Amino acid sequence: MADLDPRITPTRGDIAAKFLEGKVQAERFVEGHLCAVIAPQAPLRQHPSSQASLETEAIFGDSFTVYEDNNEGWCWGQLESDGYVGWMPSAALGADGPAPTHRVDALRTFVFPGRSIKLPPVEALPFGSRVCIDHIEGDLAAISAKGFVPVQHLKPIDERAKDFVAVAERFVGTPYLWGGKTASGIDCSGLVQITLNAAGQNVPRDSDMQERALGQSVSMRGGETVLRRGDLLFWPGHVAIACSEDRMIHANACHMAVAIEPIAQAVERIAAAGSALRSIRRLLP
Repeated sequence: MADLDPRITPTRGDIAAKFLEGKVQAERFVEGHLCAVIAPQAPLRQHPSSQASLETEAIFGDSFTVYEDNNEGWCWGQLESDGYVGWMPSAALGADGPAPTHRVDALRTFVFPGRSIKLPPVEALPFGSRVCIDHIEGDLAAISAKGFVPVQHLKPIDERAKDFVAVAERFVGTPYLWGGKTASGIDCSGLVQITLNAAGQNVPRDSDMQERALGQSVSMRGGETVLRRGDLLFWPGHVAIACSEDRMIHANACHMAVAIEPIAQAVERIAAAGSALRSIRRLLP
């Protein structure tokens, strides 16, 4: 069907999700099985190759429905959080585990193999990772099947950030990465998605999806628009967050990083590159 977005519709022609039977044409329909992302972060790609385009990333604790395993190190399926479809390395997936109790609130936290921060860490979990605490020993929390992380870097799974813009501001200086969603590299819509997720709001992955789904339109007529902190500014293929009525934060390819800059300056620069500001969306309380 023409109205089904291929980015979030698990069908390829030769295979499709069982729930799409009767809606799309495919050689076979499969139920799929739910897995957990057990790597700190994992790429979701267009094709089963490390050289293929990075569509988005999954992080530790995300759920992923596998519809096909090609037995060559890649699984094709769909992220549960935002519905994105693509190929993920099989090694990044494991059995679905216990329900998460906490999420990582630091930009990145180290996982130690034992009860001491002097031990060499085994890996680092990015912001937003969902973990299950087994028990707490002093300032360290034992998380299922991983090791120990600092208690200070964790928040209860149902505790929400009060100001998602303040969360975004913590990412200033993070390198720009198309498809990225962590402090190792992030893109414009990824920044919007993970920071609003921290505030308890489910958000689509790409900027055009976000423009359609989030908030209400703010008039752009004349010079009367007064922006508020948290307003979203949209260009074709780009999104920024207003920090105030005259400054904004965004992950962008001009700075190749997350940066805060005057809104008027950014609007002028982006327009000179051939892209006019298209809309402003104000999030609903």
